[in-house]
Amino acid sequence: MKKQHMMQQMMGAMMVSVLLSLLALGVFALPVYAETGNMVFFRGGGAFLETDRSGEVFSDVFGFNGSNNGNSGYHIGAGLDLVLTKDTWGMLPKTSVLGEIGVEFKRFNSKKVQVAVPSTCAATGNVSTCKLKRDKVQVTMLSVTVSPKIMFMEGSRFRPWIIPVGLGFHVISPPSNDTTVLDIGAQFAVGAQYRLWKAFHLGVDGRYHVTTDQTDTNNNFGTAGAYVGIAF
Repeated sequence: MKKQHMMQQMMGAMMVSVLLSLLALGVFALPVYAETGNMVFFRGGGAFLETDRSGEVFSDVFGFNGSNNGNSGYHIGAGLDLVLTKDTWGMLPKTSVLGEIGVEFKRFNSKKVQVAVPSTCAATGNVSTCKLKRDKVQVTMLSVTVSPKIMFMEGSRFRPWIIPVGLGFHVISPPSNDTTVLDIGAQFAVGAQYRLWKAFHLGVDGRYHVTTDQTDTNNNFGTAGAYVGIAF
């Protein structure tokens, strides 16, 4: 009887040992979080025009009653990073190349000035319904960019990156004196991000945009700020 009891204890201990071993194997076999490199991100920060929009007909009626000369403001935007390669097509280990698609809204410091319409028609004196009007005229810009992004230190929580050159499409508001709003140009950027927890990242970046002045206005600008990214 005693021998049978000892056998039962041994069998129980073996079963517990096997169960613990299986549990340990199961825990270690669970997939750990691994970044794919793809990411959706949301950005915000400061925006800075190289030249303000004052002295134009739609921005302040040529400075008739106040100048809309603010050239700094804020930006808010979002974007998508898509992995093209994680080793620069075999040329550089631990260096990824991504395709970044971004959309960004900017509002620069805007002043209360003479409004172009109906103020300009009032100046003719021929339209009784037109009156001089003074109000805040918003100076804004919408940009869409497509750029290659080179990201270093693959596999690390901290990853610096650069955009050597990218393509930008811009819509300015209010229109220029030519009554045109569309411009194109190049984007240059540098930044870094840190993986806080699982798929969540926090980053900072600085960008500069050179435009071709299709609107006959200088639309060059820079931005600096931070972003939150979610990898997928």
